[in-house]
Amino acid sequence: MNQPKKKIHARQITLLATAAIFVALFATASLLYSGFCSSRVAVNLFSENVTLGIVAVGMTLVIFSGGIDLSVGAIVGFTAILTATFIQGHSMNPFVAWAIAMAAGTGLGTFMGWLISSFKLPPFLITLAGMFLARGLGFWINTESVAITHPLYKAISDRAFTLGSLSIPELAVVLVAMVAIGYVLAHQTRYGRNLLAIGGNEQSALLMGLPVSSTKISVYALNGLFAALAGIVASIYTGSGNPSAGIGLELDAIAVVVIGGTLLTGGRGHMLGTLFGLLIFGTIQSALLFDGRLRPEWSRIVVGALLLSFILLQRFLVQRATRRA
Repeated sequence: MNQPKKKIHARQITLLATAAIFVALFATASLLYSGFCSSRVAVNLFSENVTLGIVAVGMTLVIFSGGIDLSVGAIVGFTAILTATFIQGHSMNPFVAWAIAMAAGTGLGTFMGWLISSFKLPPFLITLAGMFLARGLGFWINTESVAITHPLYKAISDRAFTLGSLSIPELAVVLVAMVAIGYVLAHQTRYGRNLLAIGGNEQSALLMGLPVSSTKISVYALNGLFAALAGIVASIYTGSGNPSAGIGLELDAIAVVVIGGTLLTGGRGHMLGTLFGLLIFGTIQSALLFDGRLRPEWSRIVVGALLLSFILLQRFLVQRATRRA
């Protein structure tokens, strides 16, 4: 007896498309530039994009729910300068400073989520206000970059895991851990299913008895936590806190998430797609560095073209799914 053919889900199509684009870009760059196809470049794709990757994980969860968060870049800058000021200016233990920074990011995210959920306000406008608030607080703390000379920062920056002849920086491992946590939350828990259900149709989610309000508040709180952690990582990576850190990072994160196949209106996506979107972003940046002749603007052009392509692909898949329904 012939077995019925399994239909490929739209989420799988976009995930496979993202993976295929990454493989094609990496293979093309490897053919064009000697030394590109190496373990060092592969590790750098993670270690050089830790801050963006952590922010993109939190952004994925928010977009799953049908929301958006424009404040994450500002929260990165705010928590970076807050951490640096506490450690360098007030001789605070780094772990205490990190805890305060993460609490501040989580608190701001919770407040924005509460406003969005309780007053039915547009996430775009509320998080835009949060962006100005966080950026202003960062510059209120200090208008200049603050270097961090604490021994712990140097130890973390210098430390790496050894795998044979391969040296993997600790920050790259942090990124992998955050993606893994995001994957479990998004695809292995009821919480992740609730996010997708709310993003797909909030009214239906309410009729199903799902905790829509608390879930929406918590996802913005969680996103604020991820952004604060990214700010701490940025301060470790650069060895300083800068209130200007993270400018435009929210747009890069949204681009990474959408290129990864997550539907911008919510209800559909995959955390592994976000990882592939980040790798695509990193591959483009690395290829430009290897070439040396192309200006940095080309990375924006390529990312923009990919973003437009995936938006059109998502539109096509949604229309096809609607017609079948």
